[in-house]
Amino acid sequence: MKILIVQDYLRSGGTERHAVFLGAAAAKAGHEVTLLTFRPRGALGDDADNQPFAFKSLQPFDLHLDWFAPGLLRAAGDAAPDLVLCMGRMANCYAGFIQARLPHAAVVCTMRTGKSLPYLFRRSLRRCRHIIANSHVAKRVLTDEHDIAAAKVTVIHNPVLRSHDVDGPRNHALRRYYGANPSTVVMLNVAMFRPEKNQRELIEVCSKLPGYLDWQLWLAGDGVARKGCERLAHDLGLGGRVRFLGYQPQPTPLYHASDLSVLASQSESLSNFLIESQLHGLPAVAYDIVGVGECFVPGQSGYLLKNQDQAGFVDALDRLIREPGLRRKFSETARRHAREEFTADRQIQAHLALFTDLVKV
Repeated sequence: MKILIVQDYLRSGGTERHAVFLGAAAAKAGHEVTLLTFRPRGALGDDADNQPFAFKSLQPFDLHLDWFAPGLLRAAGDAAPDLVLCMGRMANCYAGFIQARLPHAAVVCTMRTGKSLPYLFRRSLRRCRHIIANSHVAKRVLTDEHDIAAAKVTVIHNPVLRSHDVDGPRNHALRRYYGANPSTVVMLNVAMFRPEKNQRELIEVCSKLPGYLDWQLWLAGDGVARKGCERLAHDLGLGGRVRFLGYQPQPTPLYHASDLSVLASQSESLSNFLIESQLHGLPAVAYDIVGVGECFVPGQSGYLLKNQDQAGFVDALDRLIREPGLRRKFSETARRHAREEFTADRQIQAHLALFTDLVKV
């Protein structure tokens, strides 16, 4: 099978990592795979170069325009794929045009976002051959809000991509480096600093915890919203408790050094960060937005709170910080659930089986 994966840019987000991961998995399974991006390189460019598939870009040099895809339809035609997988909002906006240009190919859209969908994205949903949603809630959004037939949508959860050494020892050295005592409860968030990821609210929530509790908030990532978050932490007098760790290409050491995972994002479909943190045994505290409740077991491996319920968020953190026994209980359930639901092999086979069925039609 010849597979073309289309992505606007290989930034460091979960969708981009999954594009590289699925391309490599399909190539290793014997399929001919090309990963086509609009912009060249990006944070994951080196990863793509070192994979067993072809990696091509449309822009001759980086114009910093995520939507600009010069020669996309010609490149898609030259690739002569049996199946086209569109990853990310911009790529999905072009999916309808690709399907019209390649009527014999199976063009697959992906629903991996909680954001509102642009017109061209919605148009593509109707014109493409099939849609992969990465959560059951995302599928309900497609069927209920966008009137897409349920038979056209397949739910495949995100796989855990960074799962090695999940049972490694606690990283005491990293904790000491950031000034965390043995008794300090470290809360972790790994995400790009974009307004919709809402790290600001995590800082605001933590500012309302009782002052005598021993905690730190670690924010790993980079992006346009970081400086504003740094100013907020300073203004709230949390400079010694909130740590900005920057982009972490391999965050496994952070998981081994942390105690809780926290998420206040306003735009998810299925959170890669929560899935990874559950695999590493970190209880979760998160707002209930699209798909988040499918990342862990509410009430058993974390707390799922009504969106923007800051008081409830504070109470959940307060309880988990005070009760190490509860954290241990939640941790055991978290590891078990993640291993059962989000293994890479399971998700790879689900994708490849679907691709085979679509190409046969």
